[in-house]
Amino acid sequence: MGVPVVLAGEGEAALAIAIEPLEPPRLSALRSFGEPELALTAWRAETLKAFACDGDIARIAVPPGADTAWLKAIADPQDDLRVPLKGPVRGLYGGSGALHRAAVLLAKSAHLLPAALLVRVENPLVLAADHGLTFLRIDEALPALSRLAPLADVVSARLPMALAGAGRLHIFRPDDGGDEHYAIEVGQPARDRPVLARLHSACFTGDVLGSLKCDCGPQLHAALAQMGDEGAGVLLYLNQEGRGIGLANKMRAYSLQDQGFDTVDANHRLGFEDDERDFRIGAELLRGLGFREVRLLTNNPRKVAMLDSCGLKVVERVPLKVGKTRENAAYLATKAARSGHLL
Repeated sequence: MGVPVVLAGEGEAALAIAIEPLEPPRLSALRSFGEPELALTAWRAETLKAFACDGDIARIAVPPGADTAWLKAIADPQDDLRVPLKGPVRGLYGGSGALHRAAVLLAKSAHLLPAALLVRVENPLVLAADHGLTFLRIDEALPALSRLAPLADVVSARLPMALAGAGRLHIFRPDDGGDEHYAIEVGQPARDRPVLARLHSACFTGDVLGSLKCDCGPQLHAALAQMGDEGAGVLLYLNQEGRGIGLANKMRAYSLQDQGFDTVDANHRLGFEDDERDFRIGAELLRGLGFREVRLLTNNPRKVAMLDSCGLKVVERVPLKVGKTRENAAYLATKAARSGHLL
């Protein structure tokens, strides 16, 4: 929303705001409290040739005359090739980067670009009360951001499907107000033996629009068809668009791919990890439905390892090699070479 929050922890406090929605009047108001500092991920800092002294986070000094256009150009890589010289940027050293890390994680949780502006302040509780701002202690906020919210099976109903036949759709809702996730039961899968299962991350462009840039739509359809052929299965549709970075950032990554970067480098230039998804959600949903052993339809060994680590036994990895096109051949090659997918 472009409204700052007050972060406090380890004997320090700061006003923190995401760069993406920052407007000039807000920047001017923040400067009245002190000198702003920019927080970026190490991946974005690497693109800008800035040193991330806190490991995963870089703290950058904001020049006195810098405006919102400068800040957004630092945070958003869409103009990196057109305007390659944005610096030199000056890193900040000493002290703790805990507040900066928390601010970046909050921006990520909102599917904004992972970049934030911070201004150190005194008397944070009074400041938050006087200005009607949210006050967060980072020792409470950070564990909340990393925990898996309990998921409730709020409703289910019969759903006949063209590809899979008779089925049932379950809607799962987390207790923290986050995205809902869905489970599609095909047939009546038994709970006392391994179930054919697929963890499918939402892909609006591939699943709905039939994009040729990825193999998501064909994988979704092939998984449902195979479950229909076998008479039973469960497909989890997880709302983790763009490998967990959201649709807007996924489109930013697509724009970078049009400039010649592969899918991994595009994510890194945006400041994200290769893959920001949380597959613990899939394990939680499968357990909630009563399954303990699965035959997992996937080409991604990371999904197998995550389910195993969450106490679900993967008795078989079932390959799902469909959807290769001229347009996505390079994308699939990158998934194999850099993300370990078994294609």
